[in-house]
Amino acid sequence: MEAEQENFCISKDDESTESAFHCSACHDDEEWSCANPIRGRAKTRSLSASPALGSTKEFRRTRSLHGPCPVTTFGPKACMLQNPKTIMHIQDPASQRLTWNKPPKSVLVIKKIRDASLLQPFKELCVYLTEENNMIVYVEKKVLEDPAIVNDDNFGPVKKKFCTFREDYDDISNQIDFIICLGGDGTLLYASSLFQGSVPPVMAFHLGSLGFLTPFNFENFQSQVTQVIEGNAALVLRSRLKVKVVKEHREKKTLIQNGIEENGVISTSLEMEMGKQIMQYQVLNEVVVDRGPSSYLSNVDVFLNGHLITTVQGDGVIVSTPTGSTAYAAAAGASMIHPNVPAIMITPICPHSLSFRPIVVPAGVELKIMLSPDARNTAWVSFDGRKRQEVCHGDSISITTSCYPLPSICFRDPVSDWFESLAECLHWNVRKKQNHFAVEEEF
Repeated sequence: MEAEQENFCISKDDESTESAFHCSACHDDEEWSCANPIRGRAKTRSLSASPALGSTKEFRRTRSLHGPCPVTTFGPKACMLQNPKTIMHIQDPASQRLTWNKPPKSVLVIKKIRDASLLQPFKELCVYLTEENNMIVYVEKKVLEDPAIVNDDNFGPVKKKFCTFREDYDDISNQIDFIICLGGDGTLLYASSLFQGSVPPVMAFHLGSLGFLTPFNFENFQSQVTQVIEGNAALVLRSRLKVKVVKEHREKKTLIQNGIEENGVISTSLEMEMGKQIMQYQVLNEVVVDRGPSSYLSNVDVFLNGHLITTVQGDGVIVSTPTGSTAYAAAAGASMIHPNVPAIMITPICPHSLSFRPIVVPAGVELKIMLSPDARNTAWVSFDGRKRQEVCHGDSISITTSCYPLPSICFRDPVSDWFESLAECLHWNVRKKQNHFAVEEEF
């Protein structure tokens, strides 16, 4: 899928015209030009804007994925009320390029655990980073506990230069300049879970089974890593979900302490004083609420901005990002959404209804999921397949788009990489070609 340079056909009558169309709502950051070519590198795909009414001039938009910023004046007197509290500004994906304020010095290497085939690529990468680029390499402590690494005397001097950490114990969020993942899509999800705030750029090598989110091959890793260090790379900002779980205190204690009875039941007065337990997560793929081990249908209410929109009666519901739309949601029958589209997808899991279709809502809404008052059983929730826990009556799960996306480094560009993954990993629209007519027939 090599990028091809687009040709811009301008008639001779228009060559002297240097008129440009500006969008005032976007603070003049989007320019529509008839005479000047689009700045930047060549793109594989581009959307063309239709000519303005009453004009025969052809022009192209500088935005490659998103629609033009709408005009907010309607007729001679009407206009839209301006909102100074803008939540999200959609950037041109083609202009999302990596740059460094200072040269990167530290890198986190994430390796798939219990995979012997990754030991040699892991060693080669670490030697290249430490000896060739003089970088500080962070690795998880349990990675170095692999017997193949422990017993390798040649790797010993390199291993001594590593900085190690333990998940849920050590905070490395302010010490990492960028991340390199060796494995499958799970390594990217794991990298996201380590950073509950701002995430460093992530470079993912395809050394796992599926590899939808890992666009790089390891054969030429030296030149590819060098380009990233030099800041020569495209980015796709993968939105994440900010999830807040509020649970009633139901912890059982065996000791008589702080008013807790011997049988572990918390007294009513103490429960009111203690308040509720609140947990927060950053989720890259999806939040899944399901019926767990119960044989009954799950019965959960879904609220949007405080209003009840539906009650899910089935095996559960998936709330996913555009990145997660190609994961569990796709298996449940949802549409696949490009990661640059600002949206949240709601997908039922085996609903007991013929009309319950997956829906897409704006990225700025707030969803809340709770057990219905008449639910026969509890539910279970997981976040990117981890931190699975029970949801009981009175508990709530609030979900909205996080302001901390995961910046994933592209092999080519956000559009080409996505369609390449659709074709190679999911075999999207694979079908035997229809035969043409051997002889022209009259109709």
